[in-house]
Amino acid sequence: MPEQFTPVTYHSICDELATMDTDLAYILQTYGYPPFWSRPNTFESLVHIILEQQVSLASALSALNKLRERVQEITPARILLLTDAEMRECYCSRQKTAYIKYLAEAIISGQINLAAFEQMDDDEIRRHLTALKGIGNWTVDVYLMFALQRADLFPVGDLAIVNAIKGLKSLPKETAKEALVIIAEQWQPYRTVASMLLWHYYLASPKPAPLKKILKDL
Repeated sequence: MPEQFTPVTYHSICDELATMDTDLAYILQTYGYPPFWSRPNTFESLVHIILEQQVSLASALSALNKLRERVQEITPARILLLTDAEMRECYCSRQKTAYIKYLAEAIISGQINLAAFEQMDDDEIRRHLTALKGIGNWTVDVYLMFALQRADLFPVGDLAIVNAIKGLKSLPKETAKEALVIIAEQWQPYRTVASMLLWHYYLASPKPAPLKKILKDL
């Protein structure tokens, strides 16, 4: 099984990354250790990540909380009992309603088994999840990082990560994502924790201040 990071190893991995890259060392020295961001390996966590696709964290959390109010516990069976109109009342777009229901059906049918994912490698999990409509690489990356604590993911589709690395390393705005992937290779086998440091750096800027509380609450 791929390497994981834990609350016990998290700070030592941050320290090791600081020895690999002086820019990551700067983050650590200036802002301290990032929070240990994690989520349980549940259907609700995947629903939360789907809701976060291409919207603000605050908007996604509002929709998630509305769903919680409606069904008390976000489970596949309870979600499938909701009509599309009821999902819209919970701030879920037509597309995301469809994606969430596809996922719920896949779990109920046994096509997707979240507990079994804990014993699979990252690529195998990615194949299972991206076979579902509405789940792409960014969603899988965030799930692997937050719910399974897999240690070596670099979510190059994440705008905050992209902006953080360009700002940290004084790269031109037009720098291609492929170039960022190459830069991240030096952080193997701990690219997930390096990404946590980059999110920490991004949130330290005054511009995304409203996001700070949201991420702290994850």
